[in-house]
Amino acid sequence: MIPSSIHLKTGLSRLPSIILLSILILFSSCTPKDDEINKLQQKVWKNPKDAEAYMKLGNAFARHQRYSEATEAFKNTLALNPEREIAIHALGAVAFNQRNYSQALDYFQKYLERSPKDSLRLYDIGNTYMQLQQFDKAADAYNAAIENSKVFVEAYYNLGVCYIRTGKQKEAQAIYEWLLDKNNYLAFSLQNHLKKANKGN
Repeated sequence: MIPSSIHLKTGLSRLPSIILLSILILFSSCTPKDDEINKLQQKVWKNPKDAEAYMKLGNAFARHQRYSEATEAFKNTLALNPEREIAIHALGAVAFNQRNYSQALDYFQKYLERSPKDSLRLYDIGNTYMQLQQFDKAADAYNAAIENSKVFVEAYYNLGVCYIRTGKQKEAQAIYEWLLDKNNYLAFSLQNHLKKANKGN
């Protein structure tokens, strides 16, 4: 989903009106993924006030990288059920996958407001700030994620990358040694970042 310098856990309607003949042609030549989406659309059409049906449809669109339709479906979910907060995250993920990082950040911040100490929500914000090359803000978000989840190794790794990008080599080295002590595969990747940074100095 994003460049290898960042580690993510984490991946996220309305169709134009078509005449009946076009629908029949479409159904006769469906691929398995089209068939899944078509079935979910049928549920939405039959139950236009079913927020969960829109959520499932949005997820299907997102899986197949039909992002504009996914966005519309997730917005419909929230319109029908404003408390379905996972749809806010889904909107952020869709924006992130389209590299619309400013919009993704807006959604992720709204999602964080619902649970300000949630490590995964803070992690998403850190990843987004990193893509925006706002490394100090990314580091703040990763530190907050780690504070609430001390063994969040991906957050430690990304924090180490932020420290390298902001010239804090000692802090990055400490994270490398922590990862190495944990025998974590990310230690090798962070070591490569450190070597490149040292060569540039």
